[in-house]
Amino acid sequence: MAVPIAVLDCDLLLYGRGHRTLDRFKLEDVTDEYLVSTYGFPRQFIYYLVDLLGASLSRPTQRSRAISPETQILAALGFYTSGSFQTRMGDAIGISQASMSRCVANVTEALVERASQFIHFPKDEATVQSLKDDFYGLAGMPGVLGVVDCTHVAIKAPNAEDLSYVNRKGLHSLNCLMVCDARGVLLSAETHWPGSLPDCTVLQQAALTSQFENELHKDGWLLGDSSFFLRTWLMTPLHIPETPAEYRYNMAHSATHNVIERTFRTIRSRFRCLDGSKGTLQYSPEKSSHIILACCVLHNISLEHGLDVWSSPATGHMEQPEEEYEQMESMDSEACRIRQELLLTHFS
Repeated sequence: MAVPIAVLDCDLLLYGRGHRTLDRFKLEDVTDEYLVSTYGFPRQFIYYLVDLLGASLSRPTQRSRAISPETQILAALGFYTSGSFQTRMGDAIGISQASMSRCVANVTEALVERASQFIHFPKDEATVQSLKDDFYGLAGMPGVLGVVDCTHVAIKAPNAEDLSYVNRKGLHSLNCLMVCDARGVLLSAETHWPGSLPDCTVLQQAALTSQFENELHKDGWLLGDSSFFLRTWLMTPLHIPETPAEYRYNMAHSATHNVIERTFRTIRSRFRCLDGSKGTLQYSPEKSSHIILACCVLHNISLEHGLDVWSSPATGHMEQPEEEYEQMESMDSEACRIRQELLLTHFS
């Protein structure tokens, strides 16, 4: 005799008739300790994100409208901070792994839309001067508006023919160009560059270069390591220091530039989806780039809320590939003059 089999409509289970809102998980029912350990952030921070992103996550054109903004945000935070779509996490908030994936996409899009609100250089003179003062307080390097560097994030291979994302270690990655202030707040983040591009090429093609050459401050500079060329707005270390002033300059440069390395470690430690310990980001380069940028936005928001200014170093599998470049001095005579004047004025 044939046994009747009930065919379950997964969307019906998830959304219900009439697309009723899922509210199985209540923030007020759990402790802050649970939220931090499971989703990486405390209750008030999550409430802030609900207020910030709620309208975007409730768009009537989105299929996931029946899942509350609160639940979508928890799903996304769970992925960003753990690096995986774990069944137990979906079960905890009452959605499937497929729904978690849609929630991550929605929240990522909403955060990327707000990137310019949270990641930008200050424009008013008082804030710019405060920025310089903070950097000067680190190691006595004057005029610094930010420290710049690149870091690689592992992604899945887009396709067998596309080698543009293969970095020097033979791994597929995105090369992300970032600038931060003395506190580790990101002032610029370009997360879409293919991993095959060396740091100096990324900077040459980046919007950051156009900003500094055409728009931004003329009375200060960024600090970059020797993978970049010296520019009027980018001070690099001297390849072979010879005088005491040159040694002092290099030491101050290194101590100040170290802020960006600490910032990279902080971001990887908090957002484990980026550190390689759970494998590569299993998305297209474009979607992976958006996930990285979303994490950068959350990093800045968390600092704004006083959360985790510096974290312990992450021990991920994906480290930044060592760049192989020629140590060459810039042919920009004006940039050389500015650096020499800096040496004479502040380090002699």
